[in-house]
Amino acid sequence: MSDTKPTLKLQKLPDLTPSKITITVTPDLQADLEAYAKIYERTYEDKQNVSSLIPSMLAGFLASDAGFKKAKRELA
Repeated sequence: MSDTKPTLKLQKLPDLTPSKITITVTPDLQADLEAYAKIYERTYEDKQNVSSLIPSMLAGFLASDAGFKKAKRELA
């Protein structure tokens, strides 16, 4: 039996261990986040709390920030 590992199209999954971050937001931002969660629920018929939505919101924000992506490449 060979010790050669097969070549898979799917790469090894990255570390998905969550990291907890605590933030403080203004009352206006809290109200907007709660409104967003309500609109999300109406749109997808799936109730999610604000803390469940924030990681995807932040990931989407960072993915759409061209300046951040350029600067991040320069850090490497």
